[in-house]
Amino acid sequence: MCGISGVLAFKSGNFHVTAEYLVRMRETMVHRGPDGAGLWISPDLRVGLAHRRLSIIDLSHTASQPMSNGDGSLQIVFNGEIYNHAEIRRELEEHGRRRWKTDHSDTEVILQAFEEWGIECLQRFRGMFAIALWDAKARRLWLIRDRIGIKPLYYSIHHGRITFASEIKALLQDPDQVRAVNEEALFHYLSFITTPAPDTLFAGIHKLPPGSFLTIDADGQRHEERYWDVLEHTTPLTGVSEEEIAERLLAELRTSVALRTVSDVPVGVFLSGGIDSSTNAALFSECATGKVKTFSVGYDKDYRGCPSELPQAREFAAHIGAVHQERVLTQQDFLDFLPRMIQLQDEPIADPVCMPVYFLSKLARDNGVVVAQAGEGADELFWGYRHWKWILNLIRWNSYPVPRAAKKLGLLGLSALGKSHSPAYELLRRASVGLPVFWGGVDAFSQRAKLDVLSPRLRRRFGNQTSWQAIRPTHERFMEKAWEKTSVKWMTYVDLNLRLPELLLMRLDKMGMGVSLETRVPFLDHKFVQLAMSIPEQVITRGNESKHILKNAVRGLIPNDIIDRRKQGFGVPIHDWFFEQFGEFAQRELSEFCARTDFLDRSAVMNLVQSGQGAHAWFLLNFALWWKEFIEGKRPSMANQTESLVATQ
Repeated sequence: MCGISGVLAFKSGNFHVTAEYLVRMRETMVHRGPDGAGLWISPDLRVGLAHRRLSIIDLSHTASQPMSNGDGSLQIVFNGEIYNHAEIRRELEEHGRRRWKTDHSDTEVILQAFEEWGIECLQRFRGMFAIALWDAKARRLWLIRDRIGIKPLYYSIHHGRITFASEIKALLQDPDQVRAVNEEALFHYLSFITTPAPDTLFAGIHKLPPGSFLTIDADGQRHEERYWDVLEHTTPLTGVSEEEIAERLLAELRTSVALRTVSDVPVGVFLSGGIDSSTNAALFSECATGKVKTFSVGYDKDYRGCPSELPQAREFAAHIGAVHQERVLTQQDFLDFLPRMIQLQDEPIADPVCMPVYFLSKLARDNGVVVAQAGEGADELFWGYRHWKWILNLIRWNSYPVPRAAKKLGLLGLSALGKSHSPAYELLRRASVGLPVFWGGVDAFSQRAKLDVLSPRLRRRFGNQTSWQAIRPTHERFMEKAWEKTSVKWMTYVDLNLRLPELLLMRLDKMGMGVSLETRVPFLDHKFVQLAMSIPEQVITRGNESKHILKNAVRGLIPNDIIDRRKQGFGVPIHDWFFEQFGEFAQRELSEFCARTDFLDRSAVMNLVQSGQGAHAWFLLNFALWWKEFIEGKRPSMANQTESLVATQ
């Protein structure tokens, strides 16, 4: 796990790569790689690669990056892990490639595999990765993001060059990089609390979509291609018994976890006490040579909507004989962490769970663990969210032959009742114009509420647009390729393409790397995802039970009381804190932001704040604090503000 960055100048004479330029980009990401650093510059000064190293596999100096092949025609910087690198190395040796510079570096395996098979080598990789590879013979730069989007990769094209990096803050070190808000991305952010790829909230800065690569020739010609789509790699399990499906799931998950235990440094497991993390920990304990190290966080009170799962986590840790560590979090921890959170996010990821993920990662790192397994992905693959049941019922009701005119009458009725900003109104609005009801696992501001909260200028600009534009290409691919065009399959597919890679996995990557911790996600191994997407919907939703088939698969592996317990989820008590210190801070920051900028409508924002809508206020506050940090360049002095708040209580 590392931080990568670099640059390619399209025309000679206009821009020369210097060590100072690369180092300035690289050193913004020391937290991603505290174990070493390197850089490479081409003889013509047009290409430069830089790397910060977090040593996980092959800790020797010979495995350092940037790394070159035998004749120096390929140069690579790489962030991530290729879990099956040993298997690929053996295959390469069978092809006659027996000269290796390293003992077991997965980076060198990528280089040799690219030499042997070209870009098709990606089909052999099982892992998470962001790769930048310069091919001197072809005069071509390759930028590659893993299938699921576990690792980020950002780029910007300006002034006759392309810059790229694991984090946006590295790109901002280029003195010619413009710092401005991408207003269309802001419009979509208010729907999804993240920015859909390929955009970011920075104008002119992009992120590579999951499962894609971008090639840039020395003259600036570029080509982007999607090399993997789960819908092209499914084998429908129709006619296969549930018992066999469950057995296959557990076998594939067992393989996935085993692959992710491979490391030359200590590995642990994030443990909440629920099905996903408990399954992770149980399977990990089967492979571990010693006691498993598990980590949990909770809150200082049992807040409404955020009950503590620490007792359950503690109980299961004891069940598998783990060495267990935990930390209790407070509102003050959240307030103190906000400046650091904004800096690590790079662009708003308005999920407040960034805070507990950071402290969970820090707990693991402080206890000697460098790699941790997490449970992301299971809810999306197996219909695990409670509100998905409600959505699915709405979708089924919407399938009845009710004229659109009747639906529009329903909208008028809801509006007359003052419900035009409600989720029900928004979902009925979509149905009334023939669009899918489900747009992703997060529905932040409805269309009406979003337009209300935007400034009059942006309201005029986006008055005839919706965020359907951002996910329409995903829906078109789904309708073209899905073997089963059902509602649950669509719900999973859109979240695999948006919410997971750009929200949940980015909070995991950025908060974990903020303390130099690598995080791994066994449920999102691409082979496991392909298997899950091959299961018929009727099996996934059997008995109207969340995670029905996954529960069957792990029954006997983990205790029944964990499997049958009502899902709690892991959140942050934003609503409760909003009526205390956090709410006062949010009101002050948002009021000041609205007075100084022209993005939001101050009266609408203040009405939202004063009516106690803490979650929605948080989405706006995350944007406002990001703007202050990255656009205006001023970080809020949280320490002084929280001290004054305490003094007044």
